[in-house]
Amino acid sequence: MELRKKNLHMMQKKSEAQNQITFDEDYNVPDQKADIGQIIQKKGEVEIEQVQVSEGKAVIQGQLIFRLLYVADNPGKTVSSLEGKLPIEETLHLDKVQSGDKVCLKWEIEDLTIHLINSRKLNVKAIVEFLAVVDEEKQISIPVELKGEEEISAKKKTIRVLTLGVHKKDTLRKKEEITIASNKPNIHQILWKDIQVRGLEMRAQEGKVTARGELSVFVLYVSDDEANPLQWLEQTMTFSGELSCTGCTMDMIPYIDTTMLQSSLEIKPDADGEERVFLVDVVLELDIRLYQEETETILLDIYTPKLECIPRRETQMLEQLVVRNAAKCRVSDRISVEEAQGKILQICHGEGSVKVDSVHREEHGIQVEGIVQVRILYSISDDEMPFYSMETVIPFSQMIEGEQVNGQYGYQLQADLEQLSMMMLDSSEIEVKVVLNLNALLVMQWEEDLIQEIQTREPDQKKLEELPGIVCYVVQPRDTLWDIAKMFYTTMEAIRKLNDLGEGEVKPRQTLLVVKNSGCN
Repeated sequence: MELRKKNLHMMQKKSEAQNQITFDEDYNVPDQKADIGQIIQKKGEVEIEQVQVSEGKAVIQGQLIFRLLYVADNPGKTVSSLEGKLPIEETLHLDKVQSGDKVCLKWEIEDLTIHLINSRKLNVKAIVEFLAVVDEEKQISIPVELKGEEEISAKKKTIRVLTLGVHKKDTLRKKEEITIASNKPNIHQILWKDIQVRGLEMRAQEGKVTARGELSVFVLYVSDDEANPLQWLEQTMTFSGELSCTGCTMDMIPYIDTTMLQSSLEIKPDADGEERVFLVDVVLELDIRLYQEETETILLDIYTPKLECIPRRETQMLEQLVVRNAAKCRVSDRISVEEAQGKILQICHGEGSVKVDSVHREEHGIQVEGIVQVRILYSISDDEMPFYSMETVIPFSQMIEGEQVNGQYGYQLQADLEQLSMMMLDSSEIEVKVVLNLNALLVMQWEEDLIQEIQTREPDQKKLEELPGIVCYVVQPRDTLWDIAKMFYTTMEAIRKLNDLGEGEVKPRQTLLVVKNSGCN
């Protein structure tokens, strides 16, 4: 007999590790930078230089980059900025990982605090959390058909399974030019910048993946106008792009993890040679996974009255999609300015980031909870301290609805900002409104013992002879007609004919007359 199998392409988690790094370092202000008088705003990011993978571990090398906007301690009280770097070298222990495996590394700065020790020295405290995940692509063979013997009876079931159709990594690069307004003075120096991608939407098309979103750019700069040197610009630009993707179809389910690999802002001369143009260059790294749902009928067991069949099985983890949903979550808050920070003259810029704290299963979907971290830069009418910054967190909770999930489950969740708006209510209060995109894939996971090979041998004649030729059998709660036929070396058709049964299944406590197949005597 011949067992026909079909290969399913799956993506499964091989290993996962989480770790925290704590920083508490003193940092000397570079000689070329002005003395620090008062800190206006701070922010940080992690730059990964390399990840070295060997058996059972991954060594991360990179740096924590912190940026500071401050008022200098000099007679002119000029606004300045600096950038500092602290080295990172950390080992993450990952079970089952071997050299050559690819590690997907995510990081979050849980806390960043910068204290002024004196005008030439800072103390930097930070907690950085790393999450490393190693996924592997697997070919899982499922038994779908058996050929060869006429009297083979197969027990089957139909499953719905989520498989990986396409997996590739690519980059999407966008360059944009921003020309300052004609009534603005020329650009001299960039002090502070923030570049964010918002509302990114990725779609699977025939042979390609398309992207649409918004690029939000803010820059605080020194102009060549001595009377009014500090200027700022904020602009939002829509962008679109597409990537070639062999094997991609419109009915595939996209899960595309996006990381901003590079974001730069440079000064560029215009056609007249005057420095009035900002060149924005953004590179997005895309981990593209396109899934598809397949319905398959698999063999659970086989038997024939003529032979004893011994299946060899392998246990594999399969997944079924139960929730594919995109939800928008709207939250808002009112933030009061501390009296010591002066009255608000104008809001310059706001930036935000989303942090998911927990995801847990509910009866009809998943509940997502987290916070939006918001930083607001605003100006006040004080020449010695022209800007202040405030930071706040806004909690959110959102139910992503879907089918009920029983047993083990897994999920993939993307949470990002679509909109962030701020309105000055008065000189001491700001209203913040946020729209979040929450895109979720929730899968039910189960283990299936899949037949990989079938060996046959002659039936045990002694066992067959001991079986009664005819028996009155009472159906047990979990019995199927197929199980009963196998137990007594007969066929379902013979039992149906003898007991005048229809095409339906038998019921518990039902009495059946069963005759052993005469070919087994």
